[in-house]
Amino acid sequence: MATHNFDLDTVIDKAKLQAWLDTNIPELGTGPLDVQLLHGGTSNIIVTLNRGGKTVVLRRTPPNPPKASIKAIEREATVLSALGGSSVPHPHVYGKCFDPEVMGASFYVMERVEGWAPELNDRACSFNPPFDQMPHKAQLAYAMVDGLIHLAKVDYKAVGLEGFGKPDGFLERQVDRWGQQLESYKTTYKNYQGREIPGLAYVADWLRNNIPEGSAPGIIHGDYGFPNVMFANDLPVRLAAMIDWELATIGDPLMDIGVYLGAFRDAREPDVVPAPTYFDPTDFPTRQELAAHYAKGTGRDVSNLDYYLVLALYKGACIVEYKVAAAMDGILSKEIGDMFVQFVLDSVSEAEKIARWNS
Repeated sequence: MATHNFDLDTVIDKAKLQAWLDTNIPELGTGPLDVQLLHGGTSNIIVTLNRGGKTVVLRRTPPNPPKASIKAIEREATVLSALGGSSVPHPHVYGKCFDPEVMGASFYVMERVEGWAPELNDRACSFNPPFDQMPHKAQLAYAMVDGLIHLAKVDYKAVGLEGFGKPDGFLERQVDRWGQQLESYKTTYKNYQGREIPGLAYVADWLRNNIPEGSAPGIIHGDYGFPNVMFANDLPVRLAAMIDWELATIGDPLMDIGVYLGAFRDAREPDVVPAPTYFDPTDFPTRQELAAHYAKGTGRDVSNLDYYLVLALYKGACIVEYKVAAAMDGILSKEIGDMFVQFVLDSVSEAEKIARWNS
């Protein structure tokens, strides 16, 4: 059961929403509007809508949202709308509204996807049966790559996303961008003064000194992994939808491969489980096998895979250190803080190891 600290009627003005639906999404019908809460948190509120026909999903920002939440909802709505008609597995967007006069928040209405999502609890990802058995485990991993292959084939300019990101100099900006975010936690959280993260400076220097030419720009999901997809309920294994696009942008699509593959085993030490993983990768393909599948499907060069792995691990560590800082301020529990203390150390350690293999 979702927990929340708001009255649903205060965040969903049914009269205003129904009038907006009448004008913008008439295909949902004209019956009385039924609204049910699916999830209510600090970053977004998700409800189901039904007017006597199909059930759809509305996602909006919470009351008094931080600017980042507003931007995230609008980015997600924009990129999902642009993907309409593409082969990328994604929920269809019926309509979006960034006018606060309608409901006091940005929101969008999307398809309710049929399927199952891997569950992530305390850094442990579980898979529904029979998908938790071989050979389906390997098929899950390759199906994830297939999603990125479809995404890499989308012409972002042709679908109206030319101004959605800044692809020029994308890789050159990354180290300072995420390093500055890490530094900002010292001012955002009063009890956080930073901490020693062994290997962080080495990794940052290595990344600055080894920037590859890069891949042709395209749409980046930004947070690609098992917790952010849905699979079809039946066999054969296939993606039903790639979800949670709040970090999407335009840049080097190999970043998504780097983010996704960091949790898998490396062919250079196949018996070693990488410390920052969130599932047991033993029965899954290696990073290199999955990268080769991506290269075959896209024609993109993956010879600099190690750079993207290191950059993704560095970026992830810089971002999630906020959980350590938030726990110090009591915003998150000490248990969560302690868990991410180690996760950040593990991520940087793995990044340093890969970087030193290339030094």
